[in-house]
Amino acid sequence: METTTDFAKYLTRFFTEYLVGERGGSSHTIRSYSETFTLVLAYMDKVRAKAADRLTLNHFSKETVLSFLDWLEKNRKCSNSTRNQRLAALHSFFRYMQYEDVKRLGQWQDILSIKVKKQGKRTAVNCLTVEGIKFLLEQIPVNTKAGRRNLALLALLYDSGARVRELIDLTPASLRLIKPYYVTLLGKGCKKRIVPLQNEQINLLMAYIKENRLDNLAYNQRPLFANNRGEKLTNSGVAYIINLYAKNARMLKPEIIPEKISPHTLRHSKAMHLLQSGVNLIYIRDILGHVSIQTTEVYARADSKQKREALEAAYVNIIPAQVNHAIWEKDSKLREWLKNFTKK
Repeated sequence: METTTDFAKYLTRFFTEYLVGERGGSSHTIRSYSETFTLVLAYMDKVRAKAADRLTLNHFSKETVLSFLDWLEKNRKCSNSTRNQRLAALHSFFRYMQYEDVKRLGQWQDILSIKVKKQGKRTAVNCLTVEGIKFLLEQIPVNTKAGRRNLALLALLYDSGARVRELIDLTPASLRLIKPYYVTLLGKGCKKRIVPLQNEQINLLMAYIKENRLDNLAYNQRPLFANNRGEKLTNSGVAYIINLYAKNARMLKPEIIPEKISPHTLRHSKAMHLLQSGVNLIYIRDILGHVSIQTTEVYARADSKQKREALEAAYVNIIPAQVNHAIWEKDSKLREWLKNFTKK
């Protein structure tokens, strides 16, 4: 009869009791930590020939963790930033173990002594100009359902300044589609923030929601942006979508489309464009969710009217002109299909 190893027992408690119960970890943190330990299991199996069901706490030492981190960098080509993120997850687990298994306190403290790697100084923020954002979105065909979804997705990603995980987690209930328009984002540490949206963005979202029947109350908690199976998109899925259009845009105008673009590029771009338009840094901090440690409650600190006026003054409509006229509604066959579809 198989028995649970001490490592499996404590790791399970770490996730189910400590992270969720005591720490109140966000879904993003739990997902990130889970990915880290999945990689640990893969490393121990492939490199150390230790199957998951045979791993014990004795298999973990400072040397083991350092070797795992080197494996991430050399074999998986992880950046220092990703390496440090994985180390943070391991540190969290072994800090927990200090109180759960004091007999091996020295072993855990050796692991906790591993330092993060310094990252090279960033010479510039990777962002697009307003012209670059517009041109990128103009590459998205709006004569297909997938194209209309992708346009709504990327336009909202830019306009809200959301992190990709915040965008993925959105549901129709996250949007307020009557004035004042806004989207509620759930950020790091389960902190909510409200980001105002402008008329052009709302028009695009409302058309998308109507086409996909997401205005039905029964679908209120479904993913706002889903894949073909109706499932929530992934980080890599959103990255694939943006690079699909960036590749074509870069071929046509390489001078305004950088070689490397990620979903975070749109967030950086929004921040830069707000700053260049004279929006107060405090507003930008709140919009992006760069709040202080003391800020733990639902976003309501700044005067919403003042923030909205500042955003409206800085707003640049990046949605292609033809979309504002609901191009797909001009197709009589498609319009008839949509009408019949909503009656089903």
